[in-house]
Amino acid sequence: MSYNLNEDQKKVLAFSQNVISQVRKVIIGKDEIIVKVLLCILSGGHILIEDIPGVGKTTLALALSKALSLDYKRMQFTPDVLPSDVTGFSVLDKDTHEFVYKPGAAMTNLFLADEINRTSSKTQSALLEVMEEGKVTVDGVTHRVPDPYIVIATQNPMGSIGTQMLPESQLDRFLVRLTMGYPSFDNEVNMLRSKNTNISTDAVQGVATVNEIILAKKTVDEIYVSDEVLSYIAALANATRKNSYIKLGLSPRGSIALLKISKATALLKGRDYVIPDDVLYCFEDVARHRLVFDSKAKINGISQQQIIKNVISSVQVPRINK
Repeated sequence: MSYNLNEDQKKVLAFSQNVISQVRKVIIGKDEIIVKVLLCILSGGHILIEDIPGVGKTTLALALSKALSLDYKRMQFTPDVLPSDVTGFSVLDKDTHEFVYKPGAAMTNLFLADEINRTSSKTQSALLEVMEEGKVTVDGVTHRVPDPYIVIATQNPMGSIGTQMLPESQLDRFLVRLTMGYPSFDNEVNMLRSKNTNISTDAVQGVATVNEIILAKKTVDEIYVSDEVLSYIAALANATRKNSYIKLGLSPRGSIALLKISKATALLKGRDYVIPDDVLYCFEDVARHRLVFDSKAKINGISQQQIIKNVISSVQVPRINK
């Protein structure tokens, strides 16, 4: 259902529904994850998926790139991957005797950084700098990344041998952190029942263009947010900073990220204005990886999820008259 949307907003809503429909062909039973990744893309942000191998992270990224008609590259991060592999490098042209820039893997529309925690901190920093600035500088020459530019990075939370975990200051570069999780029992049975258990994205069709994605991001940015909702976002951020189980609360960048994805959520729900429910829909996904929890929470048997729920319940929800 849509509420008085203008023509551009209706186009973005229809385009989003088409993309979701295409990705669902290969990602079964994970509609919420598909929606949240798309919300992040419409918000101009990057995604961190922390999960075990084999649950469909790579398939999701590839399916999205095909549905959105985006140039796509994937890199398996290992300890020997160099920053120049990500950003690119200069080589001497024998004919012109000039240095020519050779783009790195990150110079694409949608870049999948597989197991980002298994490479060196130097290589991680190179990618995170590209994500933040939208450009790379090689031998004093600046090269801008394509628009749109989306990074989906993955981490395997199991096993710490040979890993270099991202520090909190770098985790903040990702708009959301998501977990796909195992399929439900019924979905897994249906998958096994299928005649073809080799998951392929061949069935996914491109239903969007680069220009449509750029327009969608601009349209999302113009969604109306009342002062009451802005105050609600600020109050939630402030509550994380005052919670006794949280050592480091939500940063101002985190508040801005929450605002952006709340606008996208409102539009995908058919509204041209944000309500508190839109803010809460992705609050944990935006906030959790930005918070540093006190060790006494673990000692007292209080989970991170419970702490976030307590933060939400401590803030009064405003009434919105629209």
